[in-house]
Amino acid sequence: MERRDEKIRHAIKELAAKYVQQESSGASLITITDVRITNNGKNADILFTVLPEDKAHTVEKFLKRKRSDFQEYARVNSRIGRIPFFDFDIDLGEKNRQNIDRISNS
Repeated sequence: MERRDEKIRHAIKELAAKYVQQESSGASLITITDVRITNNGKNADILFTVLPEDKAHTVEKFLKRKRSDFQEYARVNSRIGRIPFFDFDIDLGEKNRQNIDRISNS
């Protein structure tokens, strides 16, 4: 990945973390784990985990409803030239890694 893409990815991850912290009710712990930029910077998938895990789908619905608000937040609070279309998805890779860790430590 080229350096510019990495900077944009990092900036989006920080913006998403701040936005989620401001907008969430605090009923669950939401962690932004990764950002994947696709389609030449036109789309960005923001991956997250949730504790407790049973709240993950509720949080996903909440974040998907807030996509356009986050897009405006990113436009106002960043120096990213072209703001991509954002989507939020549960980070299943991180969830699987945590399960493997839990099983191997048993």
